Amino acid sequence: MTDVVVVESPAKAKTINKYLGRDYTVLASFGHVRDLPPKDGSVRPEEDFAMDWESEDRGERQVNEIARALKGARRLFLATDPDREGEAISWHVQDMLARKGALKGVEVRRITFNEITKRAIQHAIAHPRDLDAPLIDAYLARRALDYLVGFTLSPVLWRKLPGSRSAGRVQSVALRLICEREAEIEAFRAREYWTVEARFATPVGAPFTARLTHLDGKKLDQFDLPDEASAMRAKAAVEAGTFSVLSVERRRVRRNPPPPFTTSTLQMEASRKLGMGAQQAMRTAQQLYEGVEIGGETVGLITYMRTDGVQMAREAITAIRDHVKDAFGADYLPGAPREYQSKAKNAQEAHEAIRPTDVRNTPERVARYLDERQRRLYELIWKRAVASQMQSAELDQTTVEIADAAKKTILRATGSVIAFDGFLKLYREDEDDRAADARAGLTGAQEDEDSRTLPPMRERDPLKRGEVAALQHFTQPPPRYSEATLVKKLEELGIGRPSTYASILQTLQDRDYVTLEKRRFIPEDRGRLVTSFLVKFFERYVDTGFTAGLEEQLDDISGGKVDWRAVMRAFWDEFKRAVDATKDLKISDVIDALDEELGPHFFPDRPDGTDPRVCPACSGGRLGLRLGRTGAFIGCSNYPECRYTRPLIAPGADGDGSTGLTEGPRELGADPATGEKVTVRRGPYGVYVQLGEGGTDEKGKPTKPRRASLTRDMDPDTLDLDRALKLLSLPRIIGRDPETGEEIQAGLGRFGPYIKVGSTYQSLEPGDDVLSLGMNRAMELLAKARAKVRFVGPHPKDAAAVEIRKGRFGPYAQHGKVVANLPRNLAMEEATLDEVVALLAEKGKELAPRGKTGAKGKAKAAPKRAANGADEAEAPARPAARKAPARKAAGTAAKASPPPLAGESKGGGGRAAKPAAKPTARTSTARKPAAAKAPATKAAAKKPAPKKKA
Repeated sequence: MTDVVVVESPAKAKTINKYLGRDYTVLASFGHVRDLPPKDGSVRPEEDFAMDWESEDRGERQVNEIARALKGARRLFLATDPDREGEAISWHVQDMLARKGALKGVEVRRITFNEITKRAIQHAIAHPRDLDAPLIDAYLARRALDYLVGFTLSPVLWRKLPGSRSAGRVQSVALRLICEREAEIEAFRAREYWTVEARFATPVGAPFTARLTHLDGKKLDQFDLPDEASAMRAKAAVEAGTFSVLSVERRRVRRNPPPPFTTSTLQMEASRKLGMGAQQAMRTAQQLYEGVEIGGETVGLITYMRTDGVQMAREAITAIRDHVKDAFGADYLPGAPREYQSKAKNAQEAHEAIRPTDVRNTPERVARYLDERQRRLYELIWKRAVASQMQSAELDQTTVEIADAAKKTILRATGSVIAFDGFLKLYREDEDDRAADARAGLTGAQEDEDSRTLPPMRERDPLKRGEVAALQHFTQPPPRYSEATLVKKLEELGIGRPSTYASILQTLQDRDYVTLEKRRFIPEDRGRLVTSFLVKFFERYVDTGFTAGLEEQLDDISGGKVDWRAVMRAFWDEFKRAVDATKDLKISDVIDALDEELGPHFFPDRPDGTDPRVCPACSGGRLGLRLGRTGAFIGCSNYPECRYTRPLIAPGADGDGSTGLTEGPRELGADPATGEKVTVRRGPYGVYVQLGEGGTDEKGKPTKPRRASLTRDMDPDTLDLDRALKLLSLPRIIGRDPETGEEIQAGLGRFGPYIKVGSTYQSLEPGDDVLSLGMNRAMELLAKARAKVRFVGPHPKDAAAVEIRKGRFGPYAQHGKVVANLPRNLAMEEATLDEVVALLAEKGKELAPRGKTGAKGKAKAAPKRAANGADEAEAPARPAARKAPARKAAGTAAKASPPPLAGESKGGGGRAAKPAAKPTARTSTARKPAAAKAPATKAAAKKPAPKKKA
């Protein structure tokens, strides 16, 4: 009789199974096993926030496997991740198993561990607990909040602001921060100021530089030398004086080491020092947490990476202190262990900081078992954790004031020297790090003082003056947010949770609300329109103070202090009133409000003083913001007599040189094979590379040059000829499929980079490089794609393949171009060939070729996108306003075409489109009264539905 342990990932299950042995069966849930259906009505406020839960095929399959393993088992250990999401997954698994009757006679316990090591796993098994009800309540509240905001606010956006995509509880606040920073930059006016510096030498000839601080006995403020004339007068005063040392101040300062990493600080430092995006850093940290093969054994190298605590376990501190003493000596070990506390407003110190599981696994020791990204991130984590328990650095700082004989002209020189390096011996910010800090706009960056020293001086020492220079400066606008600085800002404000920051930042890019150029967020005009709309009509719900206060209430729920439904009721009552208040809002009112708010952005002042809103076509009309079916544009007030229009400012075309493409193509070099020029250009759909300029064919018809789009993570400014030629040569062959012998190709398509073998496609995931992707990663991705297809057998008529595929609306059968949805009671894995053939004959429909029309002569639009509706599973995505091509034939990747948007109304009004049936298990957290069946005809719709007895 074996016990059953459920974890989240198969990699973790494999490692833990080795630690526990034959008496345990370890299975993976593959993350969440069920979720809220992405359609209206999944959360019902009128029923005290009852929720419907729906499990898709994968979740149902995994729970069935767990249920089979429990037959004859004595105990079930739920060992999902030690956070709120992990607690929720355990709750879902237990609830689904209970509904299946699989827990009879089985003891269910919850275990958590902060690291995947044998000691930690065995300790967790020996100290189980019950599920944490307040933590589950906090999960329910967050899901309900994010769902209701997404599925209530987003439709308002779609109706009142065509072309917008979605709104989310935290997503919209983050977008507002980015847009407000951009408005500050646009409103900024540079201000000139000057400084005066002079070179001096001591009596023994040692040189140094000092800056003028007092002139004519008055202390100089930043703008006291506003122009060249005043600077030249100050320079002349310095040149006319004879100087000596007025005072020398020396003091010793201590610099303490930073605490070990939390989720947010790891994302910041990985972005600043390693150039990793938040998603890439978290994915790499997940790999280090789940473990790597070292000496034939899978070893988890770091502790759990989703945490906002900075404390470490006592045994870990002891081990690190022992290592510091052995590796660096007793001088580098402080007298007592260092204790750290989180400063974040909403910090829940339930977990340890991110640290190495075994300090003896030094970066040098494990480097050969890691890839480059893993190695660099592990080294960063290891050094930061070890340095946090080292002695403080000590620096001798010196300030020297220099004055003329009248003591009315005074200059100052500063310098410092490291007296004892302490933790800086292991973890220090060199010049490159400080430069990165300055570029990232991070406050608190250490100045470059460690290597700046002053020669020995005493009071009244005469000095020899050398060259005097007047230097011109201009004030700089506030820097745009980077991933690091935006995460820092959100954490300081107490908005969101560290584990969700990466997905929020990615959602803003996926919705085309912002672009990331030179590692800085630049808001798109679509994002600015959405932000202005929300601030104008829903200001309370994109207010940082309100959102932070709501986060505190959610933390109170997880602490068992507040009832989650009470928090939901208080939020929903006011939110619903705010939404209802916009029902009578006219689109013209929205346009007028946004035109006034964003006028300075779309119509900046001209240098010649002329009106920037005068129509260039008719000279009598006034340009203003207009909305069409495809979104916002600039149009003339004399329409329809004047039909002048122009699109909103294209990304990167704001004239700041952010892409280097505002003046035209940028030449990279010549193709060695053809001699043609390779250029990088900006088009209406983004940045691309081009080979040559095209030509004509044998018949004299023009031919288009070869082009290739840049992927999202490629920087146009740093793109070189080699990578451009690789892009132009796509698709490329990675290798051959060991099962079929077919070529595996990597390429760029309409929906981004992908790999394919035969008719099977799979989109690449963030962090995958289409130009360097190898066979191992390709096989992992193809395994995901193949899991969506099941070959049932040859068709009796023509022996062609009959397959079952996972589609947007659930599993469907396909034979050639004929498809049929599987009924709810027929599982994908259990359907037989005879059943599928009969289903295709009875309900089969032929796939319409691309561009064909439907019954009414209109091109069939692709079903509209579905989503989970919230920040931590962000708000629903609005599809493009223009009609999409018909659905592609089966065999394309799941990501290659967006799923339908359940709950979106037809034509902007009317009833929501009803999604096709899905073979999913659906449960509710509260019993829902039976609803009357919708009438099939308009005539029937006029009759009231008959009442059913309770």
